[in-house]
Parts: sequence; structure tokens; C-alpha cells
Amino acid sequence: MATTRTPTTSGMTARLTIALQGLDLALDAPRQRGVPLGNWRWVVRQRMAALRDALAGEAAGPDDGWLAARGGTAFRERNVLLGRLNRLGSVVLETESVEEVRIELKRLVVDVHHHVQRLNDLAYDDVELELGGSE
Repeated sequence: MATTRTPTTSGMTARLTIALQGLDLALDAPRQRGVPLGNWRWVVRQRMAALRDALAGEAAGPDDGWLAARGGTAFRERNVLLGRLNRLGSVVLETESVEEVRIELKRLVVDVHHHVQRLNDLAYDDVELELGGSE
């Protein structure tokens, strides 16, 4: 039922949003004077792990009716985001060009924000379908 999925979805997106905020703040640290690069790398890796855990905890989405295709697309998108996050994990620790990896992670943050919005839209449409919409 949509009513049982909605709290799970909102809790999941809240967790994703918090993880995104933490990573986004950590990514801005090397631009500040006095922040040791090794500390920045470690904090970014920790924030990336929190984001990975939040993404990995995501459910497959609705499996009924016209929302099933959108739910499957969101799930595949989640897997692509996890792949990018995993690939960047070692890059954060090894790269000499911190600014390049920072920019790539900022792009990932934006893409995950878009993913969260799609999840919210999907949850809204699921509830709207369950309740009969505005007609």
C-alpha cells in the first residue's frame, strides 16, 4: 500500500538529504585556508560512506501499475550513482588534483539531489494514485 511506503520513502529521502548536505559541506573545506589535505580526504571519504549507505538503503520503488517503470528507472539510476560513488572513493585518497575530484563530487551531489527529487515525485504520485487524485 502507498500509505505504508510513504513514511519509508520520506525517511529514506531525509537520510539522503542529510548525507548530501554533509558531503557538500566537506567538499568546500579544501578551499579554506589551514585545512590539512589529509584531513579533508578522510572527512570526504566518511561523508561519501554515509551517502553510499543512504543510497544502498533505498527500496526498489512501487511495483504496481504505471509507476512500476518509473520506480525501476529510479532504482537503476540509484545503481549508477552508487557506481560513481564507489569509483570516486579511491580517487579521493589517491589523486594529486584535489580540485578536479572535488568538482566531480560536486556534480555527483547535484545528480543525487535530482535523484531525491525524482523519488519524492514518485512517492507523491503513488499516494495520489492511491487516494484517487484531484478528480
